[in-house]
Amino acid sequence: MSDESAEHLGTARGPESDRGRIFIDADACPVKDETYRVAARYGLEVFVVANSPIQVPRAPDIQRIVVAAGPDAADDWIAERAGPDAIVVTSDVPLASRCVKLGAEVIAPTGKRFSESSIGMALATRNLMDHLRSTGETTSGPKAFGPRDRSNYLSALDNAVARLKRAGKLG
Repeated sequence: MSDESAEHLGTARGPESDRGRIFIDADACPVKDETYRVAARYGLEVFVVANSPIQVPRAPDIQRIVVAAGPDAADDWIAERAGPDAIVVTSDVPLASRCVKLGAEVIAPTGKRFSESSIGMALATRNLMDHLRSTGETTSGPKAFGPRDRSNYLSALDNAVARLKRAGKLG
């Protein structure tokens, strides 16, 4: 899929629609299948965004978006479209920060919710760890993803949909 067709897919929906959208920062996202099931249950559109083709189910409400190569191309595509009626699934803290500022519900695949009150600490921690690594300090990576993370994610995704519905951002 070319960038041009990806652009068209992302803007096909008019602003008057009350359908919510889920944007998945798809590279290395371990909860895509869970997201598809929850989105189908609530009638939400899903945009699976990556720098290379990723297999997605053939369903009218699931769109694969392939963006140009580049470190922030997928992040930029998502951030340009995220807003108060969107849920963004990412473990990328800078992308999470951008989307929280736009009013989107943002959750990590582990179920951690990024909010106005938590994003500052998440960014500070990320920047500190990045600085330590750049000075040659050995740091441990993230914990292995497990069944509890998957369960936490499903709960967080249901909660995000509920918050959007209560706020009147979903039909």
